[in-house]
Amino acid sequence: MDKYQQAIAASKVITDDAAVAAEVAKIMEKAPEYATPETYKFLFSSIDLTTLSTEDSVKSVARFTQRVNDFDNDFPQYKNVAAICVYSNFAEVVKTHLDVEGVDIAVVAAGFPSSQTFDAVKIADVALAVEAGANEVDIVMNLGMFLDEDYEDLCDEIAELKHAAKKAKLKVILETGALKTAENIKKASVLAMYSGADFIKTSTGKIYYGASLEAAWVMCQCIKEYFETTGRKVGFKAAGGVRTAEEAVAYYTIVKEVLGDEWLNQDLFRIGASSLANNLLSTMEGKEEKYF
Repeated sequence: MDKYQQAIAASKVITDDAAVAAEVAKIMEKAPEYATPETYKFLFSSIDLTTLSTEDSVKSVARFTQRVNDFDNDFPQYKNVAAICVYSNFAEVVKTHLDVEGVDIAVVAAGFPSSQTFDAVKIADVALAVEAGANEVDIVMNLGMFLDEDYEDLCDEIAELKHAAKKAKLKVILETGALKTAENIKKASVLAMYSGADFIKTSTGKIYYGASLEAAWVMCQCIKEYFETTGRKVGFKAAGGVRTAEEAVAYYTIVKEVLGDEWLNQDLFRIGASSLANNLLSTMEGKEEKYF
């Protein structure tokens, strides 16, 4: 076996889909006890507030950013979102208009959402976004390479993009809806972390089925095992279809029960969302809010 196969083979994370589903069902019994005002506030502050529309423009992204600025004044009792997430070409727009502290500038880059373009284009996209102000970069794992078991080129590509990102956090999207099985999700998680990912993320929310609790459980188990082996903490991000406060609490519960309180902070836990922000805010305020 080569070093990539060895890294995968060394993992003891459960990959029987029925067993994974049973473990998730057991954990979800605890979810209601975590549905508290404190948890809702934490989840809101863990959101990567996202706009990824064909209709995005300089003006629309500037307005989007201004709403985040205004939030500090309009809802001073709550901590703001963790980041604003936009297409890479809008990093500079967000940087120009973002006035509040503690909110990161995240971009999707490197051929998002398919990861299908020239390597040089991917590298340039990441480097240009970081130069323009991004301090977090979300990329998609090359699933074609993964399914062909071309792990060396796959890992080399992620490592190159990590290098291009410099000090920015690199979030690697596994596209778990395409991977489908716990076995594939485990392999992808191990390879992404092995290649230097700062976060592993479930989905793009653009092509395939989005986040699932089963995928989250496998990913978090891989993160736990990787930390125990290497001492390096990798973050977890759920994205794609996480819309309600109840759904967000479910992912919080997975992270808390598998990884523990050490992972319940903005540096290691995120939710990529657009509508979730308004739904959580409505839950916290006890009335419908359509702020963002």
